[in-house]
Amino acid sequence: MTIVPVALGTRSYDIRIEAGLLARAGEALAPFAKGRRFVIVTDENVRGHLATLQASLGVPSEAIVLPPGESTKSWRQLEALTDRLLELGIERSDHVIALGGGVIGDLVGFATSIVKRGCNFIQVPTTLLAQVDSSVGGKTAINSAAGKNLIGAFHQPALVLIDPAVLDTLPQREQRAGYAEVVKYGLIDDFAFFEWCEANAAALLAGDAQARAHAIAHSVGAKARIVAEDERETTGKRALLNLGHTFGHALEAETGFSSTLLHGEGVAAGMALAFGYSAHKGLCPRQDAERVSAHLRAIGLPDGLKAAGITASGARLVEHMLHDKKMAGGTLPFLLARGIGQTYLDKTVDLAEVEAFLDAQER
Repeated sequence: MTIVPVALGTRSYDIRIEAGLLARAGEALAPFAKGRRFVIVTDENVRGHLATLQASLGVPSEAIVLPPGESTKSWRQLEALTDRLLELGIERSDHVIALGGGVIGDLVGFATSIVKRGCNFIQVPTTLLAQVDSSVGGKTAINSAAGKNLIGAFHQPALVLIDPAVLDTLPQREQRAGYAEVVKYGLIDDFAFFEWCEANAAALLAGDAQARAHAIAHSVGAKARIVAEDERETTGKRALLNLGHTFGHALEAETGFSSTLLHGEGVAAGMALAFGYSAHKGLCPRQDAERVSAHLRAIGLPDGLKAAGITASGARLVEHMLHDKKMAGGTLPFLLARGIGQTYLDKTVDLAEVEAFLDAQER
């Protein structure tokens, strides 16, 4: 087992990574039971993993099964979930288990942050995207009509259990979408890891256990270090994790946060656009931007507006960006790059220039 600590003082917790861990999860979860039943929140797509988890617990459990998909991160589902948790008599010292992808993790994390002014939760991510990114760091949220993840809270889990073997049942499209968040760590500040990704992405997505385990451990290790330095995104360090997300969230908003464009696909296109805009501005070598796009295309991820199926105007996409939660003082910080592994936060970007750049992109 690989154990990655997230050092946050009294809110510190471990990320445990091991193939087959789900079937033995009861051992790791026993200290959190405290003589009470567990409540597990999952979705319809994860019922098979739910049975495995419940069988491992050794104590009674209650399952709440929600609809799958990004639309579940909504006020309606949040209300239904919090009402159900209260009906079940949840206590502040209890631990609710989030079993699923990023949608379930985000919704459960936010629900537990507000039920009885805060109770505990445990992340058991079942998608590659959740395993390498959203299950770690305590960002929880739902979507609103104005945009993605605009209603939420910082609420750290008590434990993260990652079983890479559950990815064997994950559709290939979901695996590719999750991979976008893997290669992101190389693009941010780790050129050597980007090179590893170029050499090993195909094996990882084909289910190679060694490549998968390395990618997950490296990714959560990188995120854990950044979160420990800047838990609430106050110094700018954690903001680097948003590479591709400003562009990507605008693309997701344009598609109605639907399965038309998965979150990881939006991030992939957004990262390509961030590098393309950086090259357009003369900040980044054009060959680096082209190398990023080529890698994303090679593994079947969108590398721009056309590949993501976006026909909206630059003005329309910038309008979506104006609802970004990172807006401050009327300006929107962008993650740009001076090269692969050289991402930085730029608070001086002119949105009119972004609009023109987007209008010039192929559709």
